[in-house]
Amino acid sequence: MTHVKKNILPYTLLLIFLFTAVIWYAVFTESRNGILTVAFLNVGQGDAIFIEAPSGNQVLIDGGSGRGVLRELSKVMPFYDRSIDVVIATHPDKDHIGGLPDVLNNYAVDMFLESGNANDTGAYRALEEITAEQDIKIVLARRGMKLMLGGGVYLTILFPDRDVAEVESNTASIVAQLVYGDTKFLLMGDSPKSIEKYLFSVMGKSLESDVLKVGHHGSKTSSDESFIGITSPQYAVISAGKDNRYGHPHEEVIDILKQFEVETINTAESGRIVFTSDGRSVGIKK
Repeated sequence: MTHVKKNILPYTLLLIFLFTAVIWYAVFTESRNGILTVAFLNVGQGDAIFIEAPSGNQVLIDGGSGRGVLRELSKVMPFYDRSIDVVIATHPDKDHIGGLPDVLNNYAVDMFLESGNANDTGAYRALEEITAEQDIKIVLARRGMKLMLGGGVYLTILFPDRDVAEVESNTASIVAQLVYGDTKFLLMGDSPKSIEKYLFSVMGKSLESDVLKVGHHGSKTSSDESFIGITSPQYAVISAGKDNRYGHPHEEVIDILKQFEVETINTAESGRIVFTSDGRSVGIKK
């Protein structure tokens, strides 16, 4: 009898595991039914944005400065999901790419999108090594590219529109607009006012978006008053670390956002910020 019980136990545990996995799969499938999820992850003083389309396709834009991104991904992805379709590095500063080698070591990635801006830091070299080792497809982001994520969702690259290999890193940031039906998310990386003004000049009111990821963690080097006016966001997200040494977000930026009656949310105060869209309106997931 004891021998029989010993044989039954492994199968019982396996059945419990499979049953649990099926339940979790059903929960996550149901939760994204027709819904776009955009999560601004709490990675301290840095950026990391996780996107999941209604189709289930996933994009990670930036990865903060260290392993904190793995903890955050475990909160927005089911434990059994070990792949991300596209990883984007907006520019090669450590607070945006420092955590990406850990992501690439822990998740299978189909495509890696970057600006083409070079950097001689240890964080950038580590990222170069891991993408080469894993033979990940690397694509240079250029204006006009569209990543079709399925379910009616697409990500359009707005900048760079040129070779930015020798450009200052923040200026070289990838800027993208995520579109689902009537809703839009404008993701600015660390782009300065000069790029905001350029985009304003070539795109005008098509920059209007429901959600604006504020440039450069709320630094006064970004968020020109005319740019905030033309983008006319309902929500502004600032990704910054609590009590960071840069003083982000700067008071000038907060004042401009208040002037335009934009609801502003900061990861330093609110932690992870998750938006959902059904293609008609955007809301914050509680």
